[in-house]
Amino acid sequence: MTADHYAALGLAANASLADIKKAYRQKAAFYHPDRNPAPDAAQRFQLVQKAYDVLSDDEARQAYDDNRRRNLLDDPLQTAQEIWHTYTQGILPS
Repeated sequence: MTADHYAALGLAANASLADIKKAYRQKAAFYHPDRNPAPDAAQRFQLVQKAYDVLSDDEARQAYDDNRRRNLLDDPLQTAQEIWHTYTQGILPS
C-alpha cells in the first residue's frame, strides 16, 4: 500500500511549503509516541514524518506528484489534459 502523503498531513496537492511545515508540526506533535498513548501512534507518526520528508523536498515532491499523476490518483481527465498539453507544447513551435 502506498500512503498518500498529502492525506497524511491533511493537505491538498497544491499546498505551499509553509502549509506543509505547519501541518507537519501539528500532526507530529499530536502523533508523537511520547505524547499519544494510542497503539498506532508510532506508525502514524512515521507516516507523517515520511510525508514531510517527501513533500518538503522539491525534487522528491515533484517525483511523488508525477507518480500520483501516472497512477491517476488525481482526476484522470485533468491528468490526461496536463499530459497532452505538455506533449503539444514540446512538439509545436511557439
